[in-house]
Amino acid sequence: MGDACPALQGLERAMIGWTLGLYFARRFAFSMLVVFATVFLLIYTLDFVELMRRAGDAAGTGTGTMARLAFFRTPATAEQVIPFGILFGAMASFIALSRKLELVVARAAGISAWQFMAPALVVALLAGLFVVMAYNPIATALKDRGNALEGQIFRRAGTTLGQVIWLRQRSVDGEAILRAASVDLATNSLQGVMVFVLDAEGQLLERVEAPMAHLQRGFWRLESARVVSVNLEPEQQRTYVLATNLTPEELRSALGPGQAVSFWSLPDIVSRLELAGLDATRYRLMYQTLLARPALLLAMVLVAACFSLKFLRSGGLARMVLGGVVAGFSLYIATEVAEDLGNATLVSAEFAAWVAPVIASAMSVLVLLKKEDG
Repeated sequence: MGDACPALQGLERAMIGWTLGLYFARRFAFSMLVVFATVFLLIYTLDFVELMRRAGDAAGTGTGTMARLAFFRTPATAEQVIPFGILFGAMASFIALSRKLELVVARAAGISAWQFMAPALVVALLAGLFVVMAYNPIATALKDRGNALEGQIFRRAGTTLGQVIWLRQRSVDGEAILRAASVDLATNSLQGVMVFVLDAEGQLLERVEAPMAHLQRGFWRLESARVVSVNLEPEQQRTYVLATNLTPEELRSALGPGQAVSFWSLPDIVSRLELAGLDATRYRLMYQTLLARPALLLAMVLVAACFSLKFLRSGGLARMVLGGVVAGFSLYIATEVAEDLGNATLVSAEFAAWVAPVIASAMSVLVLLKKEDG
């Protein structure tokens, strides 16, 4: 009987630990979801109001269509504020537990700060994995539908992106450099096209000029092309075909402003853009940033814990919240600065994506160690 008592006591402590951990996890998850839902609704409302203001430019478009367009666009925008949902959710749950003296009771029962912080870290990690593997692809798909719907509502015939485009590509026919006066991503076509076709040694073989080039599966089709070859007279061709490894989706990814791409599609897009001779830095960085998203959410929880795991017996709540908010925004700004350096190829994509979360987590752990054990 004496031997059974320690075993029963150990089992009882384990059950209490699991029960308390699940309770803390539920509180944190609820706070995080409330914050995210509030921000999501705010973004949706502001976007819907802006779309209704623009509705005058699209005759015959109803309120329901604008509401649907705002819903398609909101998830991709809201994805950017998920780290702040984790930060504010963690701070709210930790402060609420402290105000109700639940953390005092937990400490009196011999539970350390690391133990009642662990459920929040687990929830943040699971949330990060969900965001990367499920939420991001769904938000990307909805944004694509929103872009298509917006194009139907607001697009004018012949509207193009007015910028000079340069592309260098490799294909089965060798290398080629394309210059275009403008690009229409809706029809995957280039206007005012000039193509310099090179041989294996990089020497110019011929120059092709055409008013229009359409991207098809596996080739460019140039209409009314004028071909100027080395040591040959200029020749007019009704259609000129130039092989390419680019697909229409990859063209939009390479030239589209802020084009949203699903996490699962990024590795293939990076490899195909590099095969076509295009710069894939932006998408390589985007992939690493998504891989580092769970680490960023964990860092947000640790930052929140540094400012929220205090007993509120003598006030200071406003100063505590302000400190946590400033630290969280500083981490976010550091992440953006690192990404800008990565886009400029001053640092590697891996370094740019991981440096801020790793350093912030390490500094937060040091602060918590000093407060808890120091």
